[in-house]
Amino acid sequence: MYKRILVPIDGSPASNLGLEEAIHLAKDQTAALRLLHVLNEWLMVSPDSTGANPGEMQEALRKGGDALLNEADARARAAGVTATSALIEQMGSPVGAAVLRHAEEWSADLIVCGTHGRQGVRRLVLGSDAEYIVRHTRVPVLLRRYAAEGEKS
Repeated sequence: MYKRILVPIDGSPASNLGLEEAIHLAKDQTAALRLLHVLNEWLMVSPDSTGANPGEMQEALRKGGDALLNEADARARAAGVTATSALIEQMGSPVGAAVLRHAEEWSADLIVCGTHGRQGVRRLVLGSDAEYIVRHTRVPVLLRRYAAEGEKS
C-alpha cells in the first residue's frame, strides 16, 4: 500500500494524465499526495538573443508554476484528495534529478509520471524526464503513457 505519492507536473497532456492517475491512487490508498513542479532555468533563452529581462522571465515562470500547482490542487480537492505542493527552481541538471532529490527528501514511496512514450530520434532530441526517473530511482514508478490523437496507445 502506498502512503506518499509524488507526482511531477508540467501542464502537458501527458503530465495531466499522470496527475489524474496519482489522484485516483491517492484516493484509493488514502495516501498523501505531493504535487511537484520544477522550474528548469537551464531551458531559459539567453537574454542577449531575446532582449528579455532574465528577472522578469524568471518571475513569469514562477507565476506560471504557481498557477499550475494551484490548478492541480483544485483538481485533487474536487476528487476529495488533499495535496501539498512544491515548486523547485534549479539550473544545469535534468528535471528528473530534481524530482528524485525531492522524492528522497519527502520520503515518497511511489512516483507517478505521465509520459509521451517518444522513441528513436524524437526521444534523443527531446529527452525524457520519465526515463531519467525510472533509470535512477529506487522508488517504485508508475508511468502513464499519453497517446496523442490518432496515435496508437
